Parts: sequence; C-alpha cells; structure tokens
Amino acid sequence: MDDVERAVEAYHELCAYTLSRGDPAFLHQHVVDAFAAQRASVESKPIGVTMALVGLYLHTERGFTGRRVQRVHMQLARQKRRWPAFTLPDDRGSMTAVEVMAAPEGPERDRAIHAWADSVWQAFSANHGAVAALLREHDVL
Repeated sequence: MDDVERAVEAYHELCAYTLSRGDPAFLHQHVVDAFAAQRASVESKPIGVTMALVGLYLHTERGFTGRRVQRVHMQLARQKRRWPAFTLPDDRGSMTAVEVMAAPEGPERDRAIHAWADSVWQAFSANHGAVAALLREHDVL
C-alpha cells in the first residue's frame, strides 16, 4: 500500500472515529476540511477547495467549532457565485490522517486533529488573505 492509499484509509478510519462520538462541537468537520485541502488538485471543484480553506481558517484563526464552521459553509453555499481559484502549494503540511490515527483515541487524537488542521492551514499561507477577504465580502466576519 502506498502513502496515498494509507492516507485515504486513515481518513476513512478517522471519519468513523469522529462520527461515532456524537460530539456536539462536530470535530468531524475539521477532519473533512483538512483532508479536502490536503488532497485538492487542479481538477478539484473550486467550491470544495474554498469550503475547506474557509473551514480551516475559521477553526485555526477564529476558534470556530466544527458546528459553527458547518453553519458558515451552509451560508456561503446558498450564494450563487463563481468561487475563487486558490493557489495549491506543493507542501500541504507536516501531518496527514495517518499521523492523526496513530494518536490514542480520546483527547490525544482530538489534539492531533487540531494540529493536523493547523498544519494544513499553515501550508496554504499564500491564501490566508484571500480567504479572510472572501469571508468579509460575504459578511461572515
């Protein structure tokens, strides 16, 4: 199994872990956003990349829970518009779902999810200003 296959498998295991917890803060959203941004390609739909980066920004820079991020995603998705094309960096962060799944279940794994989201967000640093501007434009901030 190669690194990509391992990361996808770990992502699916991580989804099962976060969804089975019934977490009111919806930690699962950060997993989805980190994975989507980390795996984005030129073939990815702009709305998907946008939502992933918005979610990472709101979580890492503004401290939003996954549930609050999800509400912003719904608010933005209702707007008909052309979504921006973001710069996709070669380096997508120092962590993957594989490292997150290696952490023991519970608080340690939860901290690893937050660290993963932060790692991916920092890798997209060239886009930070554009994401914040998009949210200001749509009166989210």
